[in-house]
Amino acid sequence: MFSKSKINEPGPKASETPKPAAPEAAAPKTDFKPTAPKAKPPASVLSSDLHITGNLKTTGDIQVEGTVEGDIRAHLLTIGETATIKGEVVADDVVINGRIVGRVRGLKVRLTSTARVEGDIIHKTIAIESGAHFEGSVQRQDDPLSGGKPAKAPKAEG
Repeated sequence: MFSKSKINEPGPKASETPKPAAPEAAAPKTDFKPTAPKAKPPASVLSSDLHITGNLKTTGDIQVEGTVEGDIRAHLLTIGETATIKGEVVADDVVINGRIVGRVRGLKVRLTSTARVEGDIIHKTIAIESGAHFEGSVQRQDDPLSGGKPAKAPKAEG
């Protein structure tokens, strides 16, 4: 008929402490996991007053409004109406509103009515709007992002 005092017994105190700690520890993990895949960084914008000499490489998106003298590699590349690119452009999606002097390689390439391209385009799919200016050759490849074109260039030169 005697009962133990609950004050001296570590069992209930220990069980009470982990119960609140366990849900708190689990909650941040649950909250963190869903937000990580959903969060997509915005496109990097290179403003019209920016002049870059050198290559740019990212797995994200770039919007160029300024001048780039060098190669650009990105996931989605948007060339603004005020932009000028002198170099090779390689991206999954390329939207050209401005000027490119150099080769363009992309899975999807789109030249809008304000586009000015001087160079070859290697693509999987292409769209050229009325009014676009294009000087060069167009070649369709299943995998335009691979460097298949440079192997053909020496044959043409030699």
